[in-house]
Amino acid sequence: MYNEFKKWLNSDKVDDDSKKILLSIKDDETAIAERFAIPMSFGTAGLRSTMDVGISKMNVYTVAQTTQGLAELVISANGQERGVAVCYDSRNNSDLFAKTAASVLTANGIKVYLFDGIRPTPELSFAILHYNCIAGINVTASHNPKEYNGYKVYWEDGAQLPPEHASVVSEKAAATDIFDGVKKMCLDEAEKKGLLVMIGDECDEAFLKEVLDCRLDAENTRKYGNDAKLAYTALHGTGYKLVPEALKRCGIDNLITVESQMIPDGDFPTVASPNPENRECFEAAIAKIDSEGIDCGAIIATDPDADRIGLAIKNDKGEFFALNGNQIGALLIDHIIKIRKKNGNLPENACAIKSVVSSNLFDAICEKNGVRHISVLTGFKYIGEKIKLWATDGSNTFIFGYEESQGYLSAGYARDKDAVGASVLVAEMVCRHYAEGRTVYEALQSIYNEYGIYKESVLNVKITGIDPMGLMSEIMAGIRKNSIDCFGGLKVTAQRDYSTGIIKYADGSEASTGLPASNMLYYELEGGSAVIIRPSGTEPKIKAYILVRAESEAEANELTERLTSDSKQMLNK
Repeated sequence: MYNEFKKWLNSDKVDDDSKKILLSIKDDETAIAERFAIPMSFGTAGLRSTMDVGISKMNVYTVAQTTQGLAELVISANGQERGVAVCYDSRNNSDLFAKTAASVLTANGIKVYLFDGIRPTPELSFAILHYNCIAGINVTASHNPKEYNGYKVYWEDGAQLPPEHASVVSEKAAATDIFDGVKKMCLDEAEKKGLLVMIGDECDEAFLKEVLDCRLDAENTRKYGNDAKLAYTALHGTGYKLVPEALKRCGIDNLITVESQMIPDGDFPTVASPNPENRECFEAAIAKIDSEGIDCGAIIATDPDADRIGLAIKNDKGEFFALNGNQIGALLIDHIIKIRKKNGNLPENACAIKSVVSSNLFDAICEKNGVRHISVLTGFKYIGEKIKLWATDGSNTFIFGYEESQGYLSAGYARDKDAVGASVLVAEMVCRHYAEGRTVYEALQSIYNEYGIYKESVLNVKITGIDPMGLMSEIMAGIRKNSIDCFGGLKVTAQRDYSTGIIKYADGSEASTGLPASNMLYYELEGGSAVIIRPSGTEPKIKAYILVRAESEAEANELTERLTSDSKQMLNK
């Protein structure tokens, strides 16, 4: 730790501002440990940390070192000419980190397609496919607070890097001297040599065409889009341009926007955290709607990199509330199936996908409508893998995929969640219900009346210390040692341990999960409820997903409290 600190302090490659920070902490053991004790872990989710000096933090040096590792992977795959697409969001330093990555790649003789400004994550996924790139980089920390940034890597299929490739990047980067082992090239020189290609509006147009080609109910949206009075906030992120443009091309000319939040800003000045799962993100939009007396049908919000969407609607008392990701997912799959059946274009081999931790209401809707459904591990790359497979073998036709963390995709033009396409799909759904004389809230209640009450919540337990990832592994190992027979008064009917791939049933029988290894425990409970425990892949926290199935809302609320209480006790031991 101290040797690495001294290496940075004494290096002539470290910039003056970083040197000042290093000097200010030279006598602070804790501050040094936070920055130098453990390097950032590069996995299938890439890198993510606060922006600061040191090997544990996001800065130009750690970005460059990681990119050198990626460059060696690309070269080993003979992908220099196919190139790497590089994108970035509105966070502070995102453009700097993206250009740093481009500098390293081009210095290694790898062609780079660099976006000329901030763009949504799904457009990066699309660009990889559109330009036939071998890989892609996106500089973003999604919905994290302003102090964070991140570095996601994608492979040629447009999905995030598979584990075997992530391991190569991690190993190559670790073996690279952070200062002397990294190649760099001036971007002006790279452009002159034909190694740097700037991309912009032409990619936007191609991306928007694919998004709009996915519409299922274009006529209703054109006819009722203005009457339904939709509102939108970009939360200072990359959706500020393409979401309003996509909706305008759908026929919505009077989209209500929160102008202060349509300005890209890495400080996210109007929200505590730019997470569209939180009702607080809708406050500015609600205030504008109330002050102007607008009878708004729904408010759409997108996170900084515009891959996740939030939705706020009015309840039966006329009060706005934020839907959770599972409620949005249920409304969207219900809409997709019904409109496809109405139009006669629901494929016989239609298949929808959700993550394991998402609501079983999705399964119930699909089953009743004769649509095949499958569950995959958390991480949209697993949904992307299925899209790629089915496009090749034709065994299934992908119609929709979602994760409870509010990521959605309805076609294979991208292999990551897309808030631009989801905004169009949500607008369609809202307009169809408007045309048929119901609110979105009434549509949701109709789903519950048909399938039963499903309620979901997520318990986040933050893990602190110098090595939070190591501590999370210890906690998970401790849980596995204990046999759990009941949760919240409900009997455990089966325990799925995704690290071993084994399902153990209460009667002693066993079966396979059928999914790749993952550090996750899934407790199936009597009555159709469940509790799922897994460490976050991007943040120092362990999550408990509470999935409740009940006959009434009161029963669902009471059961949720019991399951949450038991989960807290287990995770805080």
